[in-house]
Amino acid sequence: MKTLITEFISLDGVVQAPGGASEDTDGGFSHGGWSMKYFDPAVMGGTYAELAKHSDALLQGRRTYQASAGAWPSRSGDPFSDWINRAPKYVVSNTLTEKDITWNPTTIIRGDDLEKTVSDLRAQPGGYIYVYGSATMVRSLLAADLVDELLLTIEPIILGGGKTIFAENGKALPFTLASTAKASTGAQVCRYVRTRAVWGQGSVAPPS
Repeated sequence: MKTLITEFISLDGVVQAPGGASEDTDGGFSHGGWSMKYFDPAVMGGTYAELAKHSDALLQGRRTYQASAGAWPSRSGDPFSDWINRAPKYVVSNTLTEKDITWNPTTIIRGDDLEKTVSDLRAQPGGYIYVYGSATMVRSLLAADLVDELLLTIEPIILGGGKTIFAENGKALPFTLASTAKASTGAQVCRYVRTRAVWGQGSVAPPS
C-alpha cells in the first residue's frame, strides 16, 4: 500500500479549515471555509473519486476524523461517499476511546504507534492509504518519510498564516510532478510522487 496525502492548500502553504468557518479556529484563524469557492466538481471531484477507487484505507487525525464522522455517514449515492463510509478507517488519537467511535469500521491508533502502524500498512498488498486534512499527523508522516504521494489542490489565495503540513526540520524530500489539471476556478490540482516510487513497480497506476 502507499500513503496518499490530499490537501486543499493556499499559495502560502496553509491547509487550515478549508471547509467551514468553525472547522478549526486554533491560533485565531479567521478564514475558515476559504477553499469552498474554488471547488470544481468536474476536475476536483472526479480526481478524488477516481483515487478513492484505488484506496483501501482512510487515515486521519482526531479533529478531521470527528468532523468527518459527523458529516459523511448521512451522505450516499456518489462514489466517494459510498467508498468513505465503507472503507476501513484509522484515527490517530491519544484521547478517543472505543465508545467515542460511531463511524465504523474504525481502528484507533495511539500517537506513539503511528509510524509503526503506517509502516505495517504500507507493507501489505493493496492500493492507497488515503489521507486528507489532519495537518499535524501529515507533518509527522512527512518527517518520517512515510508519504508516497501528495495530491495538492493549490488555490489562488494567500491567507497570511495558519497550519501547514510542512515541518521546518531542514530535511529535503524530493517529489516528481506526475500530473496537473487546471480547475475552472483557477485552482491547480497537482499530483506529486515521492522520487523513490516508480510506476509499474508495485504502485497503483495513475488515472487517465
